[in-house]
Amino acid sequence: TMKRNKDLINNLKEYLIDYPDEHIKVQRVLDFIINYDNCFARDNWFGHFTGSAWVVDNTRAWVLMTHHVQLNMWLQLGGHAEGNSNLLSVAIKEAEEETGLNNFNILSEKIFDIDIHQIPNFKGSPSHLHFDIRYILEAKHEKHKLIASDESHEIAWIKKSDVTNKNPEESIARMLNKMKKY
Repeated sequence: TMKRNKDLINNLKEYLIDYPDEHIKVQRVLDFIINYDNCFARDNWFGHFTGSAWVVDNTRAWVLMTHHVQLNMWLQLGGHAEGNSNLLSVAIKEAEEETGLNNFNILSEKIFDIDIHQIPNFKGSPSHLHFDIRYILEAKHEKHKLIASDESHEIAWIKKSDVTNKNPEESIARMLNKMKKY
């Protein structure tokens, strides 16, 4: 796992060069990796890694989002690392499971965004942190092919201009803004 952690640490350092204003958050993620051997395990109740996919279409006018059952909000696709330290592959696997699509194009292997957020206690699981590492992917804009998993009320292509109406969180606005580079 040290080798795999080293890859993630290097990716985080690259991210820091691109987004120096996010240094406090990146340092928290680096400290988390160094202090917790089981940082990819779902049963680490301090927190654990998740991998997310910000999915855009080829026109960049639409974003594929899930209306999440547990959190009852519109979010990017993603989920728990479940022990897998390759968070890009986690993001792709989750995007496939949550949408029924399987033809994602990786727009960059670099980390697209990072978010650390508190997950409330739920069905006996204590409150904990998600260290969410996000990647940008592209998919064909085909509505009829979307199949929501039981974790979602709905999966939908949301017009870029409508995304912050669906979810006004700062991290969503930040990803919309970062899309401009792709």
